[in-house]
Amino acid sequence: MAFFTQVISDAELYRWEALLGDWVFAASIAFLMLELALYAVRKQVTRSLLGDTLANFVTFAFFIGVTLAIGVIYLNVFYYVYDEWRLFTFAVNPLTILLAVVLADFAYYWEHRFTHRVGIGWATHTVHHSSPHFNISVAYRFGPLDSLIPIFFYLPLVLLGFNPLLVLFAELLVQLYQTLLHTEAVKKLPRQVEVIFNTPSHHRVHHGSNPQYIDKNYAGIFIIWDRLFGTFAEETEKVVYGVSSPINSVNPLKIFFAGMVDMGRKMLAAPNLLIALLYLAKPPGWRHQDVTKAEVVRGR
Repeated sequence: MAFFTQVISDAELYRWEALLGDWVFAASIAFLMLELALYAVRKQVTRSLLGDTLANFVTFAFFIGVTLAIGVIYLNVFYYVYDEWRLFTFAVNPLTILLAVVLADFAYYWEHRFTHRVGIGWATHTVHHSSPHFNISVAYRFGPLDSLIPIFFYLPLVLLGFNPLLVLFAELLVQLYQTLLHTEAVKKLPRQVEVIFNTPSHHRVHHGSNPQYIDKNYAGIFIIWDRLFGTFAEETEKVVYGVSSPINSVNPLKIFFAGMVDMGRKMLAAPNLLIALLYLAKPPGWRHQDVTKAEVVRGR
């Protein structure tokens, strides 16, 4: 029991975070080389695949740049809420780390669901789904607001009383776990694992544009959230990757901003400001041509 209650310093937590990030990135590059070798053996290496893979890492560089730019705001908001508004104070130890990871994973489920079902969320998250391929490099394909939206979903953990660094650490663990799910090289795992955890099979479904796969399997680590909230789908047929309106480009700038540009075009085509703003809140498939006068009056 002493192990679970031993206090872990901020410096140690930060060191773990840096080590995990570096090791997973190195492992991802090694695994990508293996995937590319398998593609070569199967004679599936194309210019599209190679261009898309390179573009994924360029969008990751863009994402890191945005994250560094807003990171100070992110941390200041977390620490302000923690210092002034927290309800409890949880020490950082193995037990609270485990609890924080479970809660962060729960928060991630709703964040991820938000980015699929709300216009502004999809405008940035569509970047991640726009690849017609599925290998570990796709895990590094990010959109321009992907480092901003999470703050609203993880802030309740800080308000509850978890150390901001612990919340960021738990958020990182959820993201790193998912990185390893982006592959076709791993088929289905034993049923006991598939029932509880998110797996490559479950995440392939999430990236599918097949009608029965759309908006399914939002989970980070635990697929039980999808099972509980009715968004689970089993991988039963070959997955067709990508989005309904393909970008058809390996230009990283076009990929990174495609969703935001599409959102801007829709808003500019709206007949008035209120309807334009509705594009930010309505589901991705919504069009202003479907709005009735009564809905506009009610602000829907």
